[in-house]
Amino acid sequence: MRGFVLLGLLLAAVSASAQEEESEGVVPLNGVGRVTVQGGWRLTSNNTFFDSFYELPGLECSEGCLRDSPGGPFAAATFAYSVSDFIEVGIDLFYTQQQLRLTNAATHTNITYGALLGLRFQGLLEILTPQGVVPFIGLETGPSLAYSLVEGVGRRESIIQPWVGTVGATVRLSAHWAITAEYRLAFARGHSPYQNKPPPSGTGDSPYKNLASYNAGGNWFALGVTYLLAPDPVRTFSMP
Repeated sequence: MRGFVLLGLLLAAVSASAQEEESEGVVPLNGVGRVTVQGGWRLTSNNTFFDSFYELPGLECSEGCLRDSPGGPFAAATFAYSVSDFIEVGIDLFYTQQQLRLTNAATHTNITYGALLGLRFQGLLEILTPQGVVPFIGLETGPSLAYSLVEGVGRRESIIQPWVGTVGATVRLSAHWAITAEYRLAFARGHSPYQNKPPPSGTGDSPYKNLASYNAGGNWFALGVTYLLAPDPVRTFSMP
């Protein structure tokens, strides 16, 4: 019996909260903060790296060469604040991984992670839900690390500064909860452990040093949950 009473009180509280949000109308964007947690997939082409790799001594391949780059996981956490109804600033902490499968060589694992400082231009469309949809487009950059690992060869880290274009939309389900879908196109290059490999005997200067860098960016697709922070209260000033 006590459980039914508690359930009834909880449902009443949720209903009252929903009615209160509805009576307050659409929450404007100005002053709203958000925390978004996303997961998704990375797809990156690496034809330049493959072409260069299969010209290395001892690793030559002319026909039937593996060029598999099936993609890998992507994750990001965004902390952002709308300085106006049209501009949002924020920081993205991200991690992404992809593997390159090679002929006569171990799998080349590429990991990119770091922080991106971003500026997004946004708007509010009063469609789909009572709180509307917020489409956005922006540009991000920041300190990151490109880490590559090949079993039996070694590992290599490179400090990089990716440039990332982003476009997406946040569907506001209520004044505090939303779903965010986002696509990022990242431009960044990393270096392979093969570039540190000693040259085969009789080849002179190491040909591995001329191996092309790999694509540490690519296409990042993500979907996640957003928590919206209430806008800063309006403070009125009165003359003494």
